[in-house]
Amino acid sequence: MSDAIAIPSEAARRYAGALLELAEDAKALKPTEKNLKALAKLFAKNDSLIDMANSPVITDADKAKTLLVLAKKAKLGKLVSNFVGLVASNGRAGELPTMVVAFEHMLAERRGTENALVTSATKLTTTQINAIKASLKKSLGHAVTLDMRIDPDLLGGFAVKIGSRYFDASLKAKLNGLKLALKEA
Repeated sequence: MSDAIAIPSEAARRYAGALLELAEDAKALKPTEKNLKALAKLFAKNDSLIDMANSPVITDADKAKTLLVLAKKAKLGKLVSNFVGLVASNGRAGELPTMVVAFEHMLAERRGTENALVTSATKLTTTQINAIKASLKKSLGHAVTLDMRIDPDLLGGFAVKIGSRYFDASLKAKLNGLKLALKEA
């Protein structure tokens, strides 16, 4: 699955909002957030899971059963497991990844922070991560939560995506810029 996730639909935002309310009421925001990140990783690593969730041939009941088995194996909490089952039973299994995105955005908004996707060529050190956080906090004026991804195709450096803003300090982008400049010369 690509890093580009569709903009959450109004329905996805409503489901995510309901889950956020339930998690707050149950005083289980942290575990719910952790379980949703695990769920998102399952979808990100498995294209056949995405195909199954979006398949018009597979019944909603079968999608719910499959996703509940997966949730149990992934040791997702009861709240998230029940949420996954309900979403699938209601014919919205294919929207689960966008519901996770909507949940993360709503949670970040409530916390007064913003989510940023940092993609690097290699795993960044704690010092590098803290420097990126500090720099983003200074430029944005509020705290930022980082979601880290590794993409060896970047060759070196990193790229940061916050909402619709994108900053690319990767070696790949610099080489592409140089290549373009050489073509124009």
